[in-house]
Amino acid sequence: MLVKTNAIVLHSFKYGESKLIVDLFTETQGRLGCIVRVAKSATGKLKKQYFQPLSLLEVIVDVRQRARLQTIKDARVAVPFVSIPFNPYKLSISLFVAEFLCGATQREEADQPLYTYIYNSICWLDNCEHKFANFHLVFAMRLTRFLGFYPNLDDYQAGCWFDLRASCFCLSAPLHRDGLPPEEARLIQLMMRMNFSTMHLYRMNRNERNRLLDIILEYYRLHVPDFPQLKSVSVLKEVMAV
Repeated sequence: MLVKTNAIVLHSFKYGESKLIVDLFTETQGRLGCIVRVAKSATGKLKKQYFQPLSLLEVIVDVRQRARLQTIKDARVAVPFVSIPFNPYKLSISLFVAEFLCGATQREEADQPLYTYIYNSICWLDNCEHKFANFHLVFAMRLTRFLGFYPNLDDYQAGCWFDLRASCFCLSAPLHRDGLPPEEARLIQLMMRMNFSTMHLYRMNRNERNRLLDIILEYYRLHVPDFPQLKSVSVLKEVMAV
């Protein structure tokens, strides 16, 4: 069945001489693993550069229920980027976000609010001119609202711990090891007050930002089965440190 849908590229790699294996998060089908034959000449319509991480595409896919990989029949760029590929800071963030989404949405089916959130977030990053250093942190934590483990902020008060397993604040340390002491629990509460337009008002130093990223990744590992170790983290930390 041929399906026309908007799609976000999460990952791609070369397969053979003229094919790519591509992971997509699509608007109408959720996660899809696909194969595509890319053009060898400049005049071909399916170009390799279409399938860079976080590219926003409109695709036609031959979806077959029992196929391990679906076939991309056609693709075009739905929203051309104006800054992400040309800004080293944004590029490092985008590579992290794409790899992060690969792990966080492994089993996701079609989900319009989730797709819209990811799409709008990518567009915001591309169009923002400055003050986006905390983008990946805010994006990842707000994504939990769509994935079902958004932290419960109702019981926060100064001096609370944060239980990473139960996604809530508590007055004393949890009985297991997956708890954050008050000084780090405060960072969770602080970050959940941020959004893209206000996050520049909350100042964090390099160590706080990197520690918060580590906490977020551990939080996802506790709540998303088979959430992987991300290769892009070390590069992101290095680039965003300057």
